[in-house]
Amino acid sequence: MDDDVLLIGWDVGGWDCDRNSRSRDAVVVLDADRRVLGRPWRGNLRRTINESATAEDWINGLLRLCSVDAATARAGAVIAIDAPLGVADAFRALLDGQPPVEEVHASDSNPYLYRETERFLIAGGHRPLSAVKDMIGSQSTKAMHALARFTPDREGTGIWAAPGGIRAIEAYPAMARKSGRVRCMLGEHADPLRAGGEAFLPEFQRADCVDALLCALVGWLFVHERDSLALPDDELPEKEGWIWVPRDALDHSVQPLLVERG
Repeated sequence: MDDDVLLIGWDVGGWDCDRNSRSRDAVVVLDADRRVLGRPWRGNLRRTINESATAEDWINGLLRLCSVDAATARAGAVIAIDAPLGVADAFRALLDGQPPVEEVHASDSNPYLYRETERFLIAGGHRPLSAVKDMIGSQSTKAMHALARFTPDREGTGIWAAPGGIRAIEAYPAMARKSGRVRCMLGEHADPLRAGGEAFLPEFQRADCVDALLCALVGWLFVHERDSLALPDDELPEKEGWIWVPRDALDHSVQPLLVERG
């Protein structure tokens, strides 16, 4: 039942992010009512990835890190990941020794650097990072490694899956911040993000924990309001994947949401 599916947001750190105090793996778990379960976690997931043998082990390991009872995931989980989960088909073909593209023009249209999902966002004035061009190769390979180990099946373009109702998708927190729908949902967490009191979760003073929360909210939309997200075209290369972003964020006139960062 979708009403019992957990939503897990993962803001991906590099393979050796325990050496980088400013950017680490961050994980946030929400229930179907968008309540934060346990506590946000921040650190390096490399050990948890290495010690997990199955998708269930992987999800249960994430829940334990967030002090969430593993039995809570009985109906499955959607993990929304902030990292490129694929590379462009043209780049893959180049590595495989297939014929190159005939012409390469400006960076934004370079078929080696950007997937179609990224070029779609670029055409609308947004600036997603490239797994090839930008300094996120460590994060991207870490996330793709986890997908290959734990969610190797394809449920559709941009949806990786494993038995037990476990699915993984790619999210983009910078776009989620521009969404009025996500802004409204994030308002539910305003006190934990910005103020003290019993509900205060100091972890949300960290930018990566906030990004993990935004990913989890996109995961909630994926499960409960998928039509509010931009959907992949049937002609999109399946292996490239898809960045799931709220439709209303594609209107870049929406002002980005400002959250307190520590």
